[in-house]
Amino acid sequence: MSSQEWWKGAVTYQVYPRSFQDTNGDGIGDIPGITARLPHIADLGVDAVWLSPIFTSPMRDMGYDVSDYTDIDPTFGTLQDFDALIERAHSLGLKIIIDQVLSHCSDRHPFFAESRASRHNPRADWFVWADPKKDGTPPTNWLSVFGGSAWTWDARRKQYYLHNFLSEQPDFNFHNPAVQDWHLANMRFWLDRGVDGFRFDTANYFFHDPQLRDNPADFREKSRPDGNPYEMQYHLFDKNRPETTGWMERIRSLLDSYDARASVGEVGDSHHAIRLMGEYTGPKRLHQCYSFEMMGNDYTPATFRQKIEDFFTGAPNGWPMWAFSNHDVPRHVTRWAAHGTTADALAKQAAALILSFEGSICLWQGEELGQTNTDLSFDELTDPQGIAFWPEPVGRDNTRTPMVWDGTENGGFSTGKPWLPVKAPQRARNVAAQAADPDSVLNHYKRMLRFRSERPELRTGRTRFLDLAHPVLGFTRGDSLACIFNLSPSENSIRIKGLSSLTGPSIGAALDGETLTLGPNGVAFATTSGAVGTP
Repeated sequence: MSSQEWWKGAVTYQVYPRSFQDTNGDGIGDIPGITARLPHIADLGVDAVWLSPIFTSPMRDMGYDVSDYTDIDPTFGTLQDFDALIERAHSLGLKIIIDQVLSHCSDRHPFFAESRASRHNPRADWFVWADPKKDGTPPTNWLSVFGGSAWTWDARRKQYYLHNFLSEQPDFNFHNPAVQDWHLANMRFWLDRGVDGFRFDTANYFFHDPQLRDNPADFREKSRPDGNPYEMQYHLFDKNRPETTGWMERIRSLLDSYDARASVGEVGDSHHAIRLMGEYTGPKRLHQCYSFEMMGNDYTPATFRQKIEDFFTGAPNGWPMWAFSNHDVPRHVTRWAAHGTTADALAKQAAALILSFEGSICLWQGEELGQTNTDLSFDELTDPQGIAFWPEPVGRDNTRTPMVWDGTENGGFSTGKPWLPVKAPQRARNVAAQAADPDSVLNHYKRMLRFRSERPELRTGRTRFLDLAHPVLGFTRGDSLACIFNLSPSENSIRIKGLSSLTGPSIGAALDGETLTLGPNGVAFATTSGAVGTP
């Protein structure tokens, strides 16, 4: 791989700064804490680190409500702390990617205060304002992801403003070129400080329909209302708009003016996510995109095969990033528990599976420990989405609890009371204990990451799926490696030709001629001799 294409097939490790390492005892993680723990990340064998938001914010949505795009929130540290983090990461061979939350900001941002002051000021149209209907109701039926209408009334302007999330997160008007120019300048600030790329939050939410047309009802049959009514609409007009690709091209042009920088977009959509990932990526657009397509409850060969084939068929010049978990969804070891003999067995198989996929990969902090969701009571929640929709769907705090470094009371995360609790089931899965156990999930991740780095076909080799019976998933990468997985807690044997010998971090696999036996949650990596397939 050229240095310009370091991102292609790379593995990125997501850090949630509030929950990684606290160094000052206030119970909230900080940038010096991340810097101190970078050797752990480097030792895993990943290529890059993605930091969730660290910018100045009132923290109504844990930093995804930005009030200053070119400074660090005091909760996390200073710009000097950030510079030290960049320097340390680069010395360890790690790239640093930072979140860019551009579709919306905090209502405390000075530009929104200016915009809402009147209909005639320099930033009057920097946000999405609309008159009410004649009966006083909002201009459209658009809903907020966090509940209720996506429109909030402002008595100063006597208009509604759009917010796809909290009412404290007003949406920028990207139809205004000045808004785009300003955001590009903010990105340039961080590129000049040495960041290696950006992760764009809610990348399909930048533009809205200027005609303000109502969304239709979701066309999918539903036997009962969704836990979140947002999913009961077909989001044709409040997001996924065609103007988005032009904005992506402007972002790419900026990044290409620097050496070896990369981008990844988040696509949040329950209808067309794979298609949008393809549309937003390519030589003149974002380098890669990820969605929530592999963060659901399905753990079947058909699901994984369909997502990967659909992407590369629809976007042969695009590039995906795959993830099983992140800060917004329940951890996959919990989601898929019924498919594993034990949590450790499932965690190890999931690691082998995702690290074999064609595309880039993103790992969520704690995933390398086989970490599980934390059971929280209502009074322990901080997440506005979790509070609004309690008890269904489960909020995001359960996956955001602190990283567990050792078996002490707070898991080595903080000397103070953590902002979210560290409970016994999570404390049992700590870094120190697993580092000392050669058979741990942590050490399996290290072996798997080393295997991916040593096999070029796992980074960039093309995928050909094998027609194998459920619950076995199989595919070849490049011309010399087969990857076969038994996605069940029961033993399975299959006949398959073209396998020469087992290799790499196979688990519970035995090859006898053309018969491959896979134990519960078994994994087989095999060198090939000729065409691979069923006899």
